[in-house]
Amino acid sequence: MEPHNKAFSEALVKSLRGERGHLPIKNALYDIDMDLAGRPINELPYTIYQLVKHMAYWQDFLLLAAEDKERTLPSSVGESWPDEQGPASADEWKQVVQHFLQGIDQACTLAETLPLDQHLKTFPGETPGGVLRNIASHNTYHLGEIVVIRRLFSAWPPPTGGYPV
Repeated sequence: MEPHNKAFSEALVKSLRGERGHLPIKNALYDIDMDLAGRPINELPYTIYQLVKHMAYWQDFLLLAAEDKERTLPSSVGESWPDEQGPASADEWKQVVQHFLQGIDQACTLAETLPLDQHLKTFPGETPGGVLRNIASHNTYHLGEIVVIRRLFSAWPPPTGGYPV
């Protein structure tokens, strides 16, 4: 990897994991139980569970794009949001979080191994680096919402603390 791509790769990995700019994403999620994950707030259109499922949906979609693989756009953005407010079980919630975090790991591996500035055939005008940056910004956007929801339920900070380390 060329030096400028190495620097961009390292910056992408930090953004994807949530280093420096905000606390690591895993730290904001790992201690949430299924009750908190599915607890609604009347003024908000979604729960933490729905946010994480939505984040995972687009992360999965964009990971395929970063690898220049075919994917199918949903007919509407609404398809990326689950109807269920919360998980059916603690195991389901654990699997949702684990799947999402594994996607972040996969994105980091791609950031370290793909030619980040190569144009994608299946996503005209885009590069793997741009797609991975999109994953990082989308996840960061919704992570902020998760933090606010946790604060509204007096479930903040997590045991690791609420600030970047």
